[in-house]
Amino acid sequence: MIRVELPAHLRTLASVNGEVMLEIEGRATQRSVLDALEARFPMLKGAIRDHVTQVRRPFLRFFACQEDLSHESPDAPLPVEVATGKEPFLIIGAIAGG
Repeated sequence: MIRVELPAHLRTLASVNGEVMLEIEGRATQRSVLDALEARFPMLKGAIRDHVTQVRRPFLRFFACQEDLSHESPDAPLPVEVATGKEPFLIIGAIAGG
């Protein structure tokens, strides 16, 4: 079971409170987690990744075990702690401005 934490605006869009628990078939990767998340919450399609390219949207970052995974391959395995549910996969809304 994978634990996913969403930023407030995506929790509102998906109508969820707190963490989302996902069952992942096969290897736990960014792609498999996001595929499962979008399958369970279709309203999130296009909000986290581009509809066509499947590239992460600007101003969203992916973290796990205090590491920024935003620029890692979407098919790279997630840390064991995330894959086993000990640590959450975090989707964080980035802040910009000046």
